[in-house]
Amino acid sequence: MILVGPVANFFRSQGPLSIREFPAVVERLRRGLSLNPVEAHRAIRSLLSDAIDDDLKVDFLLALHRKGETAEEIATFALTLRELAVSPHIGPADVGGLLLDVCGSGGDKLHTFNISTAVAFVVAGAGVPVAKHGNRAITSQSGSADVLEALGVVIDLPPRQTARCLQEVGMAFFFAPHYHRAFKHVAGIRKRLAELGESSVFNILGPLLGPARPNVQLIGVYDLALVLRLAEALRLTGARRGMVVCGRTEDGRGMDEFSTLGPTRVAEFAEKGVIEEYEVDAASLGLPRATLADIAGSAREQNADLVRRILNGTEHGFPRDIVVMNAAAAFHATGTVQDYEQGLKLAAQTIDIGQAAEKLERLAIFTRTAK
Repeated sequence: MILVGPVANFFRSQGPLSIREFPAVVERLRRGLSLNPVEAHRAIRSLLSDAIDDDLKVDFLLALHRKGETAEEIATFALTLRELAVSPHIGPADVGGLLLDVCGSGGDKLHTFNISTAVAFVVAGAGVPVAKHGNRAITSQSGSADVLEALGVVIDLPPRQTARCLQEVGMAFFFAPHYHRAFKHVAGIRKRLAELGESSVFNILGPLLGPARPNVQLIGVYDLALVLRLAEALRLTGARRGMVVCGRTEDGRGMDEFSTLGPTRVAEFAEKGVIEEYEVDAASLGLPRATLADIAGSAREQNADLVRRILNGTEHGFPRDIVVMNAAAAFHATGTVQDYEQGLKLAAQTIDIGQAAEKLERLAIFTRTAK
């Protein structure tokens, strides 16, 4: 389903839904009917135009969400938005063939510290190229961009310099607003939905929109029902390998990370594209059981201080454990290790010998001195 060659040209030729067509599509969604790829492509183009009234756009997103977004719909939306994004002109082939992004969808409302940001440094420190795609806080106190700034990283380098950073440092941060300018057309309706306490497909699209087109991803989601669906969508967008996880807290709530508080549901696929579903309990791997209070986040400066302590090896408690567990999952997703036990050892070693902290230092220096 990757948009290349004749397929891409066909999709590009399909314009937005007309003002007359759009209400009929909304009504079909209300009846529980799903969109085919062409309809989904035209619908997302309509959402990004000013021709359709915002009230109709809200109706569309609510009807789609209540029906339940299919993997094919999610993948088509993601592929269309990628086509419309600013390209940094770098990808997996430019960094040895493997490029990873690790992120959570957000939306779990648990207010943990920036786990996936810390994980990115551990994995990159072990030699896996990482293209971290993120933004400022939306539902948390401190988003990946916020905590990186507090760690001394310049987050808003132009695309050309960000691409050079990825090649020279082995890790780069792709600040979402620089690449997805079309999102300004849906900012208002996303705010309205948030005020209504409603979710939409935009709550889960972000992890699929990495500008550097990473071909391996570890994605955390807040809802068990999304695990298999998002893994299928990720595969349809052309990822070579992928892992989607939903952890559980001590009281059973979903979290968009690999959990050390309870079991984690996993959907994973490798080069053959067959998705395997299974459950992992970090306690069975020797990690002590944490509580939500043990990994709570705070303001960006406090989160940055915690991330720095984890990376430099001076934090040895539950926050380190959950970072090491998620890094182990990332290593497993990339095929760097054969099992989670090996991943845990590699993650701990990368921190203990200083490679994770060194990666942060190199990223901060590059971004502050880039010209």
